[in-house]
Amino acid sequence: MTAADLRLRVRDKSVFIFAIVVPLGLMFVLNLTFGSTQNLELEPVTVAAHAEPDDQLGQVLLGVLDQLEVLDVTIEEVPAADVHDLVDRGDAQLGVVVPAGFSDSFTTGAGGAVVDITEGEGSGIEIDILYAVLQGTIDQFTAGAQAAAAGAQLGLAPDQLGQIAQQAAGPGTTLTMTQGEASSEQLSVGGALVAGQAGLFLLFTVGFGVLSLVAEREFGTLARLRSMPMRAGTIVAAKGLVSFILGIVATSVLLTVGSLFFDVDFGSPLAVAVLVVSVVVAGTSLMFIVARLAKTAEQANILQSIIAFVLGMAGGAFFPIAATGTVGHVLDLNPVAAFTRGLGITTGGGGVADLGVPVVTMLGFAVVCLAVSRLVPDRGRNL
Repeated sequence: MTAADLRLRVRDKSVFIFAIVVPLGLMFVLNLTFGSTQNLELEPVTVAAHAEPDDQLGQVLLGVLDQLEVLDVTIEEVPAADVHDLVDRGDAQLGVVVPAGFSDSFTTGAGGAVVDITEGEGSGIEIDILYAVLQGTIDQFTAGAQAAAAGAQLGLAPDQLGQIAQQAAGPGTTLTMTQGEASSEQLSVGGALVAGQAGLFLLFTVGFGVLSLVAEREFGTLARLRSMPMRAGTIVAAKGLVSFILGIVATSVLLTVGSLFFDVDFGSPLAVAVLVVSVVVAGTSLMFIVARLAKTAEQANILQSIIAFVLGMAGGAFFPIAATGTVGHVLDLNPVAAFTRGLGITTGGGGVADLGVPVVTMLGFAVVCLAVSRLVPDRGRNL
């Protein structure tokens, strides 16, 4: 019975379309839309700048921009009157004019002079970075000015005020950034899309087996099957096995092809296989509830679609959802969310032993659904 039903489903093009073609297409489109955010490349920036040659802090301010390692910055020192012209013509993306007496305004404790910063048209994240660096450096100088002002109130000598201001405005602890790996429960943008879409469309795929009970009951073939010399549970078990096999195959294909398309490594094949089996069991068990609640095949398809999209979206199939408190705990019980979380663990190098929480969540969900399916009245039994 299982083999015959599988042959029937394989010949049905809708199974191939909903299980493979549509989710892969959505993965590709979503990756084009959101995937570029993970491969951000900073463009070179030209800064038209002016500072008096003998202005020590003014030269330090420009030197900070020139020494940035995360961004390719070219400093063109020009007369103050030419800075705005270069920015307006597009020859420079940022203009910086340090006023005369900039250093004196800090070392005497009088407060910092205003630096004229001009952004070019179409400024992007590169300009935001430079602006943040400039503002942070000026804030550091301001701290020196405030320290000098405090020293003046205490009656310190002018030469001491200058030393205090320079010490307070000097660089603090140096931060060194190195590229690292994400934590053990985080997926890249592409990985999250692949995992989410695989979990979402799994809930459609497993319906082709179990929900065929509703269609066969509606067309009268289920009564013929029940008249055969075999246990009634055998029919249900065969439909469930069809759903299980289709779910395993479709989810494995989606994860494999998706990982190749989007350059994602989900880690240990054995650990991933455990997750796939667990989420397919959870999804298949949910379909037994749908089969008992629906009177017709049309009702079953509608109810299945609602459940699939609700669980899929709540599980991060299209975008990650962060929630805390009671709502967060409820969302954690979602098998799609548990599946995605488990793939995050395996991607970070985790093995089968590290999958306790997501696997227990999915299998527990399956047990609850199977129990509920036995308690829910079969609305179509007498049709």
